[in-house]
Amino acid sequence: MRFTTISAAVVLAVSMATMAGAVDGGKARSSEKVADKTKRHDWPVYGGTSQNNHFSSLAQINRKNVNQLAVAWTFDTEEPGGLQTSPIIVDGVLYGLTPSQKVFALNAATGKLLWKFDSEIKGTQPNRGLAYWSDEKSDRRILVAVMNYVYALDAATGKAIASFGKDGRIDLREDLGRDPAAQSIYMTSPAVIYKDLMIVGGREAETLPASPGDVRAYDVRSGKLRWSFHTIPHPGEFGYDTWPKEAWTSSGAANNWTGMTVDQARGIVYVPTGSAAFDFYGADRVGDDLFANCLIALNAETGERIWHFQAVKHDLWDRDFPAPPVLLTVEREGRKVDAVAQTTKQGFVFLFDRTNGKPLFPIECQNYPASDVPGEVAAPQQCLPAKPAPFARQLLTENLLSERTPESHQWALEKFRTFRSDGQFVPFSVGKDTVVFPGFDGGAEWGGDAADPETGILYVNANDVAWTGALAENTGEDSPKTLYMNQCAVCHGEKMAGSPPAIPSLVGIGARMSAADVASTIKNGKGRMPGFAIPDDEQMYGLLSYVISGGAKEGGKTGNESKELASSQPSPRAMKYHFTGYHKFLDPDGYPAVAPPWGTLSAINLNTGEYVWKIPLGEYPELAAKGQKNTGTENYGGPVVTAGGLVFIGATNFDKKFRAFDKATGALLWETTLPFSANTTPAVYEVDGRQFVVIAAGGGKDPKSKSGGVYTAFGLKK
Repeated sequence: MRFTTISAAVVLAVSMATMAGAVDGGKARSSEKVADKTKRHDWPVYGGTSQNNHFSSLAQINRKNVNQLAVAWTFDTEEPGGLQTSPIIVDGVLYGLTPSQKVFALNAATGKLLWKFDSEIKGTQPNRGLAYWSDEKSDRRILVAVMNYVYALDAATGKAIASFGKDGRIDLREDLGRDPAAQSIYMTSPAVIYKDLMIVGGREAETLPASPGDVRAYDVRSGKLRWSFHTIPHPGEFGYDTWPKEAWTSSGAANNWTGMTVDQARGIVYVPTGSAAFDFYGADRVGDDLFANCLIALNAETGERIWHFQAVKHDLWDRDFPAPPVLLTVEREGRKVDAVAQTTKQGFVFLFDRTNGKPLFPIECQNYPASDVPGEVAAPQQCLPAKPAPFARQLLTENLLSERTPESHQWALEKFRTFRSDGQFVPFSVGKDTVVFPGFDGGAEWGGDAADPETGILYVNANDVAWTGALAENTGEDSPKTLYMNQCAVCHGEKMAGSPPAIPSLVGIGARMSAADVASTIKNGKGRMPGFAIPDDEQMYGLLSYVISGGAKEGGKTGNESKELASSQPSPRAMKYHFTGYHKFLDPDGYPAVAPPWGTLSAINLNTGEYVWKIPLGEYPELAAKGQKNTGTENYGGPVVTAGGLVFIGATNFDKKFRAFDKATGALLWETTLPFSANTTPAVYEVDGRQFVVIAAGGGKDPKSKSGGVYTAFGLKK
């Protein structure tokens, strides 16, 4: 695939559509008009509009004047830790989150603080946004999660509304049909709103035990549960026969952690789900495992299933659907079709008729290798779309290894020859690393994609680096080491080395953190790490001793006595095999060991399935200074597209840049350097006739840089 190539006809078509959008305010197609009753220039929901298309009809900032953008205001949360939050803007007020998950409201024109809400719970999980609801009279609410709690706040004052749930909040550990005290669930993406319902998912453990991934709707006024959809079906429910008979009582995940999208006109909520626990060895969940790895269309009023599509059967690779789907209208055989587009970690786009789930591009199925791990039964067949072509590379070969230096190439070649690299859906083996390309973090990720409703062009950013993984047999002992291997090695590895910066090393953790802080992190999670429900104190003490000692100590408080106590208590379920850890394929200098581009931004015409353009996204400043530019880098957070002909995106991990591209050609039109890297999605809005673009920057992905939490708004120079 060529980069930055585009036909004159496509440029003309996009340019004409842009001009039309500037004239008519970017009117939505007729099927969407009910969803957006007014054309306020707000950014009132996560994703910008109810279609989650990251689109703004504003055109005051456009191709001709974007180079005149300047900082309009900044708001420093004065907290370290990084941000993944996209703010919302309603009636001239911006609502956002600090790194520790305090909620605040700002004057969106000046950045002046109006109020701040502190739940007195320190948030340690990612939190990507907030939701707004109003009865169009006097009741205006901000619905926001802090860890496992969801609060309803008065939008005018920031005070918790006592009549919602219990003292202004609900606890997501409840209403799951299991002991709430033993559940670990956090809401990392905001709720979606349909009428007077708040529909939520949650982030859960990826090892066992894990909470079930129920999708739930709550009354937005009272906080009472209105319906639940079981993603691990109960007896008598559709899909029950795709699991072992008792799986619904003990299996977990198959959850929506990345958010959803609502077709307000039709009353349909589209729910993408992730893999079932345990991610990489599924002997206890033999079968296709509906509704893991699915896009599910539910009746938003009742929670009843309308249709579903399962992208990965019996997932063994953690191939979650990583982003909320996008609603748009495309042309098919001379007619307009209301569609839903879903991106994947593998780098594919699925496109369906949103009313019935019919694929709008052919989906081709083929057979894949069986697992050679005892007890594992891999699905014999998986299915992928024939179009569009994948936006990330699919097979790592020797000719795709890094040539950054002769030394790095030789190292990569020797290392690569120890791996198994056969493309997608190859089950992991015991004792031999298998290449996952694109890696566990995509392809596409949680930032999502942008869609221009006038052209049907989808803009998606992607990671394009390789990771590896393998399985190893557990000893079967009931010991702290076994607990570590079952619960912690899946990320941090058998030797506790992790995969920095995404997954920190635990080597020498006792010198950097107190035992109390380590225990709190195990219980509540931090960053990309979910919390773990380990109710027994002796087991927790044994695990702490093992981790802090670097594996040297395996006993509890009193040696053998603690082992007897631990073995008499219910323990997290031991699997016969554990994952040896997420290993990013990096060269000895810390750069990806595959050839660039390491991150990309693509424009795909979903009317035809053809690429409009594709460019590298991001740089390493130190490599760029040596002439190695346009390498692309890993990136998190998504783009927005505007009627002014622009695509705005931050996302890149290392260069701290915020960029604007010509949406028709991919040409870079403007860039600026932020205080931290912006691993977030921007928002576009207008107040008192002035258009703004705001983005939250917090860093946290680059170990060489500090983290923080600063919101910066840009507007044209006055």
